[in-house]
Amino acid sequence: MKNIKIIAMGGTISAHHDNRTDLRNYVSGHYTGEDLVQAIPEIQEVANVTIEQLSNVSSTLINSTHWLALKENIEKSLNDEGYDGIVITHGTNTLEETAYFLHLTVNTTKPVVLTGAQRPFSGLSSDVHLNLLNAVRVASVDVSYGKGVLVVLNDQISCARDVSKTNTYRLETFQSRELGYMGFIDPDHTVQFYRAPIRKHTSKSEFSTLKIDTLPSVDIVYSYAGATGTMIEALINANVDGIVMAGTGAGRCSDAEEIALQKARKKGIQVVMGSRVGSGRVVPIEQYKYLEAPTTDNLSPQKARILLMLALLKYEDDAEIQRIFDTY
Repeated sequence: MKNIKIIAMGGTISAHHDNRTDLRNYVSGHYTGEDLVQAIPEIQEVANVTIEQLSNVSSTLINSTHWLALKENIEKSLNDEGYDGIVITHGTNTLEETAYFLHLTVNTTKPVVLTGAQRPFSGLSSDVHLNLLNAVRVASVDVSYGKGVLVVLNDQISCARDVSKTNTYRLETFQSRELGYMGFIDPDHTVQFYRAPIRKHTSKSEFSTLKIDTLPSVDIVYSYAGATGTMIEALINANVDGIVMAGTGAGRCSDAEEIALQKARKKGIQVVMGSRVGSGRVVPIEQYKYLEAPTTDNLSPQKARILLMLALLKYEDDAEIQRIFDTY
């Protein structure tokens, strides 16, 4: 059997409430990774597992410090300690962001799988048990090698680049919208893949060999009818390094926001134009050509933020940053 390391981070998968039917007022961090594995003895039939508790918090508290610690831990575990794969238990609220950061930065071809739960470990009909078991299954099969960082919940396998949480409570919350799932874990306990990621990731990513101590400051501005540009002005005053414009429709913004973005560009702040709609590419349009702002392809604003943070570690040129968004 493969040797799999489970890194526990907290989240709903670790949560408890005394009332088994209360699926909303639970507290994360009640159960450890060891508690979860002990409750699922079937895991021992799939792989030899080792558990490390890296944190035990709600994913709303996850930040770049956790990402950098995870990257270091994963690479040490896979490259130095000889583990065959990694499973990370994580809260679902920001799971997709942690997954995408690792997808871009971890230098390995071995499986790295994130999982979580929509219902707490203490809840009636909790999805914790099967999600964790299936994540270990995916991390343990050879066909998972070379596919980047994967997200496994609800019997479904998703690419870290494409997947987003799309529902507050339903079990099928993680969707890749127009691109679809990469595969499934079926009732015969087999892992079935039907597609693989084309964009660069993990060991093929230029960011996987960077020494990263800190990340640039990048924020997201959400556009809406009648937006005044006040948020952009505040970010200019805060001296941020970059702004992701989560525009309306195909990546447009209000006149007031456009004027504020001009000020940001003149101050040397990198701006990228994205969309709030959740799917579809954002491409350059003539109206904003003078801003010389790269566009975010089909990345969600939260993922465009991560890619811009990494791009700013290496590049200042707009054309190079656009190449990064076209490649990753």
